[in-house]
Amino acid sequence: MEVAGRPEKETWEDFSSELKKVSVIAAPMVLVALLQYVMQMMAVVMVLHIDRLSLSSVAIATSFTNITGFSLLSGLVGGLETLCGQACGAKQYNKIGVYTGTAIISLLLICIPVSISWCFLDKFLILMGKDPLITLEACKYAIYLIPSLFCFAILKPLMRSLQSQSLISPLLVSSILALCLHIPLCWTFVLKLKMGSVGAAMAFNLANVFYLMLIVLYVKFASVCENTFVSFTNDALFGIKEFLWLAVPSAIMICLKWWSLELLLLISDMLPNPTLETTVLSISLTMSTLHFNIPYGLGAAASSRVSNEIGAGNLSAARQAVRAVMFLAISEAILVSRTLFSFAHFFGNDHTNRTQVVSYVVSMTPFISISFITDSLDAATAGIARGGGWQHIGAYVNLVAFNLFGIPLAFVLGLPLHLKAKGLWIGIMIGSVIQATHMSLITGLTDWRKQAMKVEERLKNTSSLVDKDINIKE
Repeated sequence: MEVAGRPEKETWEDFSSELKKVSVIAAPMVLVALLQYVMQMMAVVMVLHIDRLSLSSVAIATSFTNITGFSLLSGLVGGLETLCGQACGAKQYNKIGVYTGTAIISLLLICIPVSISWCFLDKFLILMGKDPLITLEACKYAIYLIPSLFCFAILKPLMRSLQSQSLISPLLVSSILALCLHIPLCWTFVLKLKMGSVGAAMAFNLANVFYLMLIVLYVKFASVCENTFVSFTNDALFGIKEFLWLAVPSAIMICLKWWSLELLLLISDMLPNPTLETTVLSISLTMSTLHFNIPYGLGAAASSRVSNEIGAGNLSAARQAVRAVMFLAISEAILVSRTLFSFAHFFGNDHTNRTQVVSYVVSMTPFISISFITDSLDAATAGIARGGGWQHIGAYVNLVAFNLFGIPLAFVLGLPLHLKAKGLWIGIMIGSVIQATHMSLITGLTDWRKQAMKVEERLKNTSSLVDKDINIKE
């Protein structure tokens, strides 16, 4: 296969130019991710002013719905980044709309069993020994969030479709407007109308519907999207298998660590003084989640740039994009982890004034700082994997890193060895180190020419099927 476009000799000017391209995509995507996180957490912030029952139920329901629903959709839609990004690079723009339609159909079908499981959340929580009053309120909140789940099934593919075309501005503007609507709605329903957790869920639903409407209007009327409009033809239905082949390992690769961290909170209830241990883990997890928005943006940029260049056959540019993303990820990780380590006591006091908790958080800081580094490498390499279409390798790495090492070690260190919350975090951190190390090595050893040949073959096969379908109709 001929390598198009770029010269084989890579210069500092090429690298500098690629850094700018990656940054232009990554910076707004960081803000988009942060704004979406704030929208989800707004319900918890508002119900703080009501009572402890509402706060506990909303916190539990938010965690459960994130694990089983919202994070699952975000992971599955990673398969679309491969398909749309590579089709965009190959200038086969009509396929972007077909792939997006396939993803929407697939995610909507997946939402059906997920939403049913939410209706039985109270039964699950009672089996775990939770307070019946809290479980009933949490179940009611989860049920009221079901409209947002189906909304996400349409919204997420549209967002990934725009991201793969490097159309980031509409995502950022829509996120800002949705949050600006969500805050007053949440305040009105929860505090003014005294609707409690139900009001918080309704505000979240309305804000997401508004968010979806803005994206749909942009896709429908923007001139840059006239060749990529979403298609629900037979081609979209026939592409479900291909989409899921990439989507399932994407979900495993993206979500497994997230699910592992949530599992730590469940295990922390088994520790002596569970209130203290759970509080410390919650603070640590909050800091980790807030930081992850930064490498998430880098991963999104990596996915877009790598998939576009591979689709176009520009292997030199794809390699340059990988180098630029890894450089930014390592730089960001070192800067943020050093900052956290230096101001550990401040961060502890920022969350609580209890001396015992503050000192505990400070003692956790070195391990959280290491987690920041592994998170950055993981997000960057995961984005590269989605761009290259080898997320199944990332899924195998994550399964081994966390199922064979991280989670078992966390359990052993936290309970039998009595290291408590610190042991739980160290166990997952070891899994993260294994994951980040292997993913970085795989990224460095990837044969991009071979990946480009696979993409070219797949796009040709898809084109043949589409042409055959057109001939039959004629």
